[in-house]
Amino acid sequence: MFELDRFIEDCIQARKEDESHIAVREVVAEAVTHQTSVMKALGEPGEAGFKPLYQSDDLTILNFTWAPLMTLMPHNHNAWAVIGIYSGREDNIFWRKTDNRIEAAGAKSLMPGSASALGRDIIHSVTNPTEKLTSAIHVYGGDFFAPGRSEWDPETLQQRAYDIDKTRRIFAQANARFALGNSAE
Repeated sequence: MFELDRFIEDCIQARKEDESHIAVREVVAEAVTHQTSVMKALGEPGEAGFKPLYQSDDLTILNFTWAPLMTLMPHNHNAWAVIGIYSGREDNIFWRKTDNRIEAAGAKSLMPGSASALGRDIIHSVTNPTEKLTSAIHVYGGDFFAPGRSEWDPETLQQRAYDIDKTRRIFAQANARFALGNSAE
């Protein structure tokens, strides 16, 4: 059974015991095996977005919901991350830096009940390839909202400063498309 307060405390304790992502990944992996319970505790998603569940200098826990067919440009976190999917599917493309841009270096699909860790220096883009909302718990080994992160233009693959307001607009635009698609039914 998933209990949000207990999950947060378990993540905090795991982070204290192990500065790497390993212990936190175990906590997240266990949590997302209880998909129905997680959905009940966090609420049935109705739109795309991200909601902070916990935030400190060394740990951030977010509840992410991706709109159908939504893609978020390549970005980094400047911290390790653990992603646990509890509904839908999340496809990650991993990128590596070249002289003046990035190039694709691999990919991984995450399904409900799966948890995956990303290293501190990973650059990835995220896509929900399904026509349903995808929901995930993301845990970061730092402050997700701290300055200093980067994103890469999806067309030119040129690096620029990460813009959280732009990310919020991308989610809002995805919600508008999702609402239009749902009103056609």
